[in-house]
Amino acid sequence: MPNVLALDFQNLPTSQSSLETLRNSLVSGGVIAFPTDTFYGLGVDPFNAPAVEKLFRLKHRPPAHPILVLIHNESQLELFTEAINDCARKLIRQFWPGPLTIIFKARATVPDVLTAGTGTIGVRLPGSAFTRQLLQGIGHPLTATSANLSGGDNPSTLGDIPEALASQLDYLVDAGPAKETAPSTIVDPETSPPKILREGVISKEAIESLFS
Repeated sequence: MPNVLALDFQNLPTSQSSLETLRNSLVSGGVIAFPTDTFYGLGVDPFNAPAVEKLFRLKHRPPAHPILVLIHNESQLELFTEAINDCARKLIRQFWPGPLTIIFKARATVPDVLTAGTGTIGVRLPGSAFTRQLLQGIGHPLTATSANLSGGDNPSTLGDIPEALASQLDYLVDAGPAKETAPSTIVDPETSPPKILREGVISKEAIESLFS
């Protein structure tokens, strides 16, 4: 079994040691499970293409399904896209930080394996302060595909992660049970009103009312 880390951001010396361990693992292509603002996700360095490929293999995820990423502040969005239209900015102002994943045209530097060749990338600034502190401490964004085997249930705790998957991970970051019972909402802002690709924590009505 991988090591379980329980981060306490009120105890900086302990957290710094654990964050250094996670950073080193991720640099070497490691895969971690960690709490997002919805469920537990699987994190790798999104710019490490071999690590992303490993993530697909571990999850048995179809290669045509792209993987979204989490950032710890809005400025990191520039790592993934230079195309932020007025519709996207309106969504960002209203719902970030929060469980809203927005689809953007990806920069050429974003690995094709991450976008599944679509040329687009889903990005979220999570509502969880713990998750943002984790991302900031690691020093770069993380992938955030659900910590399950493809098609399986979204895990609310580390114990919900299938053993066949958990046993192949490098580290598990424990922050207790997930706070949500639904995934993030996914929107494509290329049209106005934006196209809702998946309704989750943020309702269709909340998004539509922003553009009415």
